[in-house]
Amino acid sequence: MSKEIKTRQVHKDVKALDKTVTGMERVKRAYVRTKETVEKAQPQEKRYASPTEYAEDKTERGADRAAHEAAHQARKQGGRLVDKAKEKHRISKETKATREAVREGRSTTHGEPSQSPRPSVPSGRGEPYQPKEQMIKKAQEQAAKQAAQKKAAGQRAMQRASQQRISQQNARQQTSQIRELPKQTIKTLDRGEKTVKTAGKTGQTVKNTGKGTIKSAAKSVKTAEQTAEKTVKTTKEAAKTAKAAAKASVKTAEKTARAARQAARAAEQAVKAAAKATASAVKAIIAGTKALISAIAAGGWVAVLILIIVLLFGGILCMVGGGNSSTVSPVSAEVEAYEPVIRIYAKQYGIEEYVELIKAVMMQESGGRGSDPMQSSESGYNTRYPREPNGITNPEYSIECGVQALKDCLQSAGVENPVDMEHIRLALQGYNFGNGYIAWAQSNYGGYTAANAAEFSDRMAERMGWGSYGDKQYVPHVLQYYIFGRIPTGTGSQAIVQVALTQEGNSGDTYWSWYGFDSRVEWCACFVSWCAEQCGYLESGVIPKFSLCSDGVDWFHARGQFQDASYVPAAGDIIFFDWGNDGTIDHVGIVESVTNGVVNTIEGNSGDICARRSYSMGSDSIYGYGVPAY
Repeated sequence: MSKEIKTRQVHKDVKALDKTVTGMERVKRAYVRTKETVEKAQPQEKRYASPTEYAEDKTERGADRAAHEAAHQARKQGGRLVDKAKEKHRISKETKATREAVREGRSTTHGEPSQSPRPSVPSGRGEPYQPKEQMIKKAQEQAAKQAAQKKAAGQRAMQRASQQRISQQNARQQTSQIRELPKQTIKTLDRGEKTVKTAGKTGQTVKNTGKGTIKSAAKSVKTAEQTAEKTVKTTKEAAKTAKAAAKASVKTAEKTARAARQAARAAEQAVKAAAKATASAVKAIIAGTKALISAIAAGGWVAVLILIIVLLFGGILCMVGGGNSSTVSPVSAEVEAYEPVIRIYAKQYGIEEYVELIKAVMMQESGGRGSDPMQSSESGYNTRYPREPNGITNPEYSIECGVQALKDCLQSAGVENPVDMEHIRLALQGYNFGNGYIAWAQSNYGGYTAANAAEFSDRMAERMGWGSYGDKQYVPHVLQYYIFGRIPTGTGSQAIVQVALTQEGNSGDTYWSWYGFDSRVEWCACFVSWCAEQCGYLESGVIPKFSLCSDGVDWFHARGQFQDASYVPAAGDIIFFDWGNDGTIDHVGIVESVTNGVVNTIEGNSGDICARRSYSMGSDSIYGYGVPAY
């Protein structure tokens, strides 16, 4: 019986109940810590590539940590509660066994034993033998004593049972609390799980929101980048446009400034030319006046009359302009510096009235520069220096020899006065080629023409075995500096006609090769240009150099010098043809004359030769006329 009663178990139960309460408190504290951990959990700072990455990482780590912590605490506290429940079940089992033992002890006290007690047997300890009566008395006393002890033990057991019942009631109450505790714990855990789920959902929401925000931010950034790129592109295009406009403005300004400068230079040159022309005219008037005085002294009234006409007409022409007077070029300052010396030798050799012509010759020969300004080293009058180019080394001696050589040419050509241009041309070409040309031209052609000058040059070059001989254009080259060389004489328009007539029957290789072509072309325009060149009209700007008929028409149109087919042409006009009457310029020639409603011409490339032709006035084949300002 003593082994079955364990009074210390009650204290253990109380202690176990205290542990249960303590465990419950720990679960509560764990829940609070879990909640606080979820709320206060913060990830360690680290470096992220972008704010977007930081937001995503922070949200995911916070949600994961909260879920793991809640699950860990739930597993931990759940295990503890299970252990406590097992312990309480064991205690309850032991309590039940104790209660059954107490119940059994109570029934033994109130009844008799089922068997008589055994007689006393010697124990071997030397106890004396007792008689039967004593043994019975002792047995009775012992039984009474045992009954009293059992009664007292029963009372104590009853007290203990009463205490156990109270303890059991408390245990049942606590057990019910323990039974309810797991539910509460489970609810708490459920709440934790809900919290974790809520946190997870919140994290997922935050994550989704973060991702949405990130995507929106990325789209915004991309849109901003595209807008920025478009803005930059637009700005660049605007800058390019502005730059191009600025360049165009600068170019326009430069062109305007250049044109203004050129106009200013042209105006300045025109003023200078006018001033020089005026000075030349004044000088010519002075020279003429001196000549007039000499003529009056000599009694030559015819010469005086000619000089008066030349001076008056020439002076007015140079000052106000007229015809081709604007093409007269002034001589250089070096030539002007030699005028006193020129006048001395001109007077000495009887050609004082030709001082201006001598100056024009010097200008063409050397421009007044060098030790042989008149280039007279090879003339027969040079007896001091070698007869070779630039053999003379004394400028004054060069002038003296040159004046004498020019005087011979003037006399051989039959020049009568400073305005006798027909014979002056012959004399000038003779100064360049030698006196032999004058006699040859007079005997073969009756005088000078550009064509026969070219012919003579070619013949002499062939005879001498040289590449060229003299200057075929010497006459127009000199006359551009001679103030009286541009006075109209009524023979200007005839000069090109005469040159053209000398070429009748020739083929075209001379003309298209002169123009610069390596092989045959349609050469009618080349022929007209060649004839104009022989007369000096290309250099003076009277007629253009052209190889396309349409270019010639455009040139005359641009200067207001073009007339249609109804015009009555004059000798020397340039005639243009339109064979198909379709507006295309097909052919060109030179007008020789107009007689009885018929236009007579001289044309190149007419039947592949130079030939004379005639057309009715107003013919459908005639396109129009270019009218040179001879």
